[in-house]
Amino acid sequence: MDVRAVLEFATVTRGLSLVLQAVLNAAIPDHDADAFRPPRTEDYLYLDSMVEWLFGGLSHWDAEHFLFIAERGYLYEHNFAFFPLFPVILRGLAETLLWPLSSWLSVRGRLLIAVALGNSALFLLSAVALHALSRIVLQDRRLALLSSLLYCITPANVFMTAGYSESLFAALTFGGLYLLEKGFIFRACLALSIATAARSNGLVNIGFLLYLPSLHAISQIRLYRATTKGHSKVFHYIWVIICLLLTSVLGTAIIALPFCAFQYYGYRTFCTPSTSLESIPPALLSIAERKGYRVPDENGPPPLWCMRPLPLLYSHIQDVYWDVGFLRYFELKQIPNFLLALPMATLGIIACYAYFQANPELCVRLGLWDTSANKGLDKPTPGFFNPRVFVYVVHSAVLLVFGTLCMHVQVLTRFMASSSPVPFWISAHLLLLNEPLLHRRKTSNPNVQLHSRNSCKHTPQNPIVALLPHLKACSSTTQSILGYFLSYWLLGLALHCNFLPWT
Repeated sequence: MDVRAVLEFATVTRGLSLVLQAVLNAAIPDHDADAFRPPRTEDYLYLDSMVEWLFGGLSHWDAEHFLFIAERGYLYEHNFAFFPLFPVILRGLAETLLWPLSSWLSVRGRLLIAVALGNSALFLLSAVALHALSRIVLQDRRLALLSSLLYCITPANVFMTAGYSESLFAALTFGGLYLLEKGFIFRACLALSIATAARSNGLVNIGFLLYLPSLHAISQIRLYRATTKGHSKVFHYIWVIICLLLTSVLGTAIIALPFCAFQYYGYRTFCTPSTSLESIPPALLSIAERKGYRVPDENGPPPLWCMRPLPLLYSHIQDVYWDVGFLRYFELKQIPNFLLALPMATLGIIACYAYFQANPELCVRLGLWDTSANKGLDKPTPGFFNPRVFVYVVHSAVLLVFGTLCMHVQVLTRFMASSSPVPFWISAHLLLLNEPLLHRRKTSNPNVQLHSRNSCKHTPQNPIVALLPHLKACSSTTQSILGYFLSYWLLGLALHCNFLPWT
């Protein structure tokens, strides 16, 4: 029942997002932004204009890179900032499921439809994966449901809808973490490895692989110590440690493999090129010359980054093309972008502070064991403050600190919303804690009971939909959280789809 409610709400929000982006893109003229806009080298076919009108808003800002890669491959050096899994999926959909439309739609037209269909399906998968992960970690049915419903109106909505890899990454990350929590380590490593092929920050998920099996190993050692005697105890300890080391080493290698392979591909493309400028279409070569985009050329000198001891193309691109680095964004002119990221940062800070306040001893012990009688890791206290949440709060804090200090800070909203469940867990926790209209009972019934002044009869399944008509009567916490989610949900569609600054 809960999964059905999540799926229904996710489907509704996806449909609304696609309709609104089309309307807003048509109603508001595009801003003349200094963004990547490669020339069209393919002739328009019969339905291209209609598809461009319907889904053209999904192709702006970084989405243009993904579409270009899906159509042309990795031609320009800075294209390598965008990992290959999402473009491969788009091109696969365009050449298989949408191939019957090839007489009426160009490759780009089919790619735009692939974005709309693919990201909608991936978002539904990510919502289901988040709900499953929340159920097993939080051990609280109501909190898991509300968290998943909040995810359906995520502040990063436009990036989950447009031609970005956020929905794909969220589905793989939440799904992989669920498998890891269930003890399916190899399958979890595969899912998290595939996630790394979608976004570079998939490498951070290695932390979960190192932590959760360590937690299990410590539990096993404590169990053996209590139930086993003699020399066999030592052999049990050694076996547990060997298994942990093998899991950590092999799992880390599996998760990091796509990143390493992609960097090697970039190195071979530019440091030992096998193509010449004559093989590049003139229109694409012309924009490279005007904009200063490097293209592979077997007759030209290799770029300087190829001579470094560790020639990582991704680091070079972030440094040269996007000026990403420690404290580089700390300028007065970037204050508006810091304000855009402030709500998500605030949620992250509240989550860390509240969790530490509730579990100071557990945090000091790094969540590895809990000595209290009623807070064992095998039967955690339900809710946001249970011990199993610790590693997720730490992961969220790492993303928050790194995103604030080392990235374009406006990216923080989509960076955290697609990588961590914590923003949705803490938001749902605050709603259930502070909203009188949400009737929290000590049963597992997730239904929300809204108490108006005259009636207490209405018990809808979706608490978010139930709260919206009564938003003025809600607590200030509810108004702030839902106001933030809904305003960013809508503003992102209006601004991003018209090349206005919302990246």
